[in-house]
Amino acid sequence: MNYEVIDIRTVSSKGKGALSYLEIGKDILFDILRVYYIYGVPSGTKRGGHAHRKLKQLLFCPYGSVEIIMDDGCGRESVLLDRADKGLVVLPCIWREMKWISEDSVLCAAVSMYYDESDYIRDYDEFLRYIRDGEINGIC
Repeated sequence: MNYEVIDIRTVSSKGKGALSYLEIGKDILFDILRVYYIYGVPSGTKRGGHAHRKLKQLLFCPYGSVEIIMDDGCGRESVLLDRADKGLVVLPCIWREMKWISEDSVLCAAVSMYYDESDYIRDYDEFLRYIRDGEINGIC
C-alpha cells in the first residue's frame, strides 16, 4: 500500500515540554503547497471517504487520536495517529477515511497541491474503476 509511517523529530526540554519539527527534503519528500487542520469533531465520527489522483499528504495528530483507514483497492490497513511525534505520508490513489477516536482531536495535513476538486475521487466504485483502468493499472 502506498503510505509510510514516519517519526517526527522531537527535541524535549526537561520541564519545558517538547518541540517537534519536519524539514522538506529530509522528512517530507514533496513540496508543501497547502496546510489545513480539522478539529471539533465528535469521537466516533468518520470523515474523508475519498481518494486523490495526484495529491500527496502528510497527516499528523498533535492532540488526541485519529485512526486513518486506507484502502488501495486490494486491501485495507489502518494507522492510529495518537502521538504528536508520529506522522503518516499518504501517496496518491489511496482511498481514506479518518475516524475520530478521542473528542477534541486535531488532525493536521501538509499537502502537495492547492485545493483542486478535480483531484478528488469521492465515489468508491469510481475509485476502483480508476485503479483498474487508470495509469496505475496492475498496482495489486
